[in-house]
Amino acid sequence: MKHFTVSSPFVWQAAPAEVPANQSYTDASSALAKQAPLPLAGRRLAVKDLFDIKGIPTTAGNPAWPNSHALPDTTASAVRKLLQGGAALSGKTITDELAYSLNGQNMHYGTPQNPVTPERLPGGSSSGSATAVAAGLADIGLGTDTGGSIRVPASYNNLYGMRPTHGRISTDGLVALAPGFDTVGVMSKTLDILEASMNCLFDEPLSNAAALTSLTVFQSAIDKCEHAQLANDFLSGLDIAVAPGDFSQLASLPLAESFRVLQGQQIWHTHGDWITAEQPTFAADIDARFKQCADISPAQVNNAKQIQQQVCDIVTALLSNNTAIVLPTTPGTAPLLSAKPDTLVAYRNQLLTLTALAGLAGLPQLHLPLFCLNNAPCGLSLIGPAGSETSLFALARTLTETKV
Repeated sequence: MKHFTVSSPFVWQAAPAEVPANQSYTDASSALAKQAPLPLAGRRLAVKDLFDIKGIPTTAGNPAWPNSHALPDTTASAVRKLLQGGAALSGKTITDELAYSLNGQNMHYGTPQNPVTPERLPGGSSSGSATAVAAGLADIGLGTDTGGSIRVPASYNNLYGMRPTHGRISTDGLVALAPGFDTVGVMSKTLDILEASMNCLFDEPLSNAAALTSLTVFQSAIDKCEHAQLANDFLSGLDIAVAPGDFSQLASLPLAESFRVLQGQQIWHTHGDWITAEQPTFAADIDARFKQCADISPAQVNNAKQIQQQVCDIVTALLSNNTAIVLPTTPGTAPLLSAKPDTLVAYRNQLLTLTALAGLAGLPQLHLPLFCLNNAPCGLSLIGPAGSETSLFALARTLTETKV
């Protein structure tokens, strides 16, 4: 597949005259704004082009989408909430086609350049939002995470990123991929901005979340990652309790394949009729995945659901007693732009084995940009119980005090 490099991650960029302060797409009153400082005042917002913004086309990464869908007449609540929190809209950013990739490449609108390591992939499908933040063009990168599309570009671009508990943030006004796994998340350069942004997005903020006081380490996953030595050295130097956990069953389950089947069945249910009717042009790898979705059988889905239940049971046990799971976010640093298609297919399976865990269990995951390997970023993630986002942020602050 041909690679493109673009100078901007935006498909539509706001001009000051178009978006004065945060007034154009928010119904927050000026009187309310004067009562207290807004948590996101002065922050610039980059929005993945899956979210509707009134009067601006949503492309979903493919020109056939806006050509066959009406111009949005409302704004997605996730965008609206961040604007109500004081953020100013910078623009809408490039996404992989219908968000069905983890690479960050788009044959129609270009591949946003990874500003941290320009020779490597930016990571998808929230690539535009990630690179906008990494390049200093925005402070808040709004994106989605179905199979890893917040966590992966956050890792590749040296950002913090959170996939929340499934269902905790509204997905209205969003082009869905697989609704049973779709989540709305944020990437940023700091934990403070990330937490403030996520707090604006939560439909029901938690006030009494239990503290996470210990870690349990997915050691076999860490030992297989490219940055295993850095991860092990970091974890051994932490002044926090490490709870024993039996990951042997989890490591033996076909996590990536089960996620692929369940996600694929939902994707075809969501987009199969549109794809069949419109016959849009997709990049070869994405086109192949859509065709695989159409061929998923009920037997495959039933088997995958059984695996998903096992995952939920195992993870629930591992997260008992105020414990968080620590694991690699990605197998290592971002693949090179020059990587061959077969290499990327094999890498995707490795990647999904890691990202599918939180996806299958519907749990929150927070990426920490801890390391630099071969001049490229990578890190670790924390997975907590459902609704534990506030506690994950607190735990992350404790861990990053000893960041290497």
